[in-house]
Amino acid sequence: MNKTFIPASNYNKRKWYVIDCKDKQLGRLSSTIIPLLTGKSKSIYHPSMDVGDYVILINAESVKFNRNLERFHVFNPGRPGSSLKRLVNILPKQIIEKSIFGMLPNGYPKKHLVKRLKVYPGAQHPHAAQDPQELTIG
Repeated sequence: MNKTFIPASNYNKRKWYVIDCKDKQLGRLSSTIIPLLTGKSKSIYHPSMDVGDYVILINAESVKFNRNLERFHVFNPGRPGSSLKRLVNILPKQIIEKSIFGMLPNGYPKKHLVKRLKVYPGAQHPHAAQDPQELTIG
């Protein structure tokens, strides 16, 4: 009989990662962040336990977007005339958060995992006390 490792419920060794978004593509950046938030990159991952980490994104204003592609968001479905709004590419924080939120698994963890994502437009962030590790995305 196989023995499956399940981390203890008091396992709370969450790490903090800093990712520089300068000249990175949105999709590749998002697909790198999702395993960090969910904990799937760890060897102790188990679907019933929350072992994800915190992610800090800096220089969010310099993420590469397809400038010719217009993005829309439906705020009030079923309300004609006021429901469809155009997202302007000058709001990179909203576009990054929406991209990552759309890639997260549905259900209970979706609301809680997005709280571990911190997005900042500049190079400074207020989380120096957590001693974050610098992550480079190739």
